[in-house]
Amino acid sequence: MSDLYTEEIVKKEKTMKDTVIRVLLIAGTAVAVLSLMVLGWLSIILIIAFAVADYFVLPTLELEYEYLYVNGEIDIDKIMSKQKRKRVFSGDVASLELLAPSQSHELDHYRTRTDIKKNDFSSGKKDAKTYTMILKKDQGMEMVIFEPGEVMLKDMKRMAPREVHLQ
Repeated sequence: MSDLYTEEIVKKEKTMKDTVIRVLLIAGTAVAVLSLMVLGWLSIILIIAFAVADYFVLPTLELEYEYLYVNGEIDIDKIMSKQKRKRVFSGDVASLELLAPSQSHELDHYRTRTDIKKNDFSSGKKDAKTYTMILKKDQGMEMVIFEPGEVMLKDMKRMAPREVHLQ
């Protein structure tokens, strides 16, 4: 049997909050540089503070999610500014309790539970076709919202036909 390998990248939509943070950080840095003439050494502290904030916060505002599916195991990485990669989720189809479209009524029981860890690794677009996975993990249950492709969905259905609902 050959290995099934599927890789997909989903770009996260920029929200108004992301835009406001970006504008405030850039404007704050510009004001700190301009205040160098007036405030002297105090503005150097402001410049350093804004530069550090720019370095750590701005890359996190441009996100992509990479879904990597290999033989029943799914890994989701967060890619920040197309430079830094961080693994944010790992799961196995064997621990899958339910996979269904996010608007499905089969998920109603899980939406109201407070003991489930919820993760959204979707693009955030209103018209995106998202799916929700419910997995049993060692730390408890986990809910993952993502946008898999047809190949990934079909193989997940083949691996766990009772748990995967595509309609």
